[in-house]
Amino acid sequence: MGQQPKGGNMGFQQGGGGGGGGFGGGRPREMFKATCAGCQKECEVPFKPSGDRPVYCKECFSKRKEQSR
Repeated sequence: MGQQPKGGNMGFQQGGGGGGGGFGGGRPREMFKATCAGCQKECEVPFKPSGDRPVYCKECFSKRKEQSR
């Protein structure tokens, strides 16, 4: 059979810099301050708001999700 490079199948886990994607492991995500488009309260979100789409706090986001069902 073919030879595997040293290190086996671990290459994809190395190299740093990649975006999140883990489930609770590793370092905490960077949070960004935003104003909720629903209740106008200041909140923190795990992405940098671009300004062209509304941002919702957890409460308003879950309410909107329930309404869309």
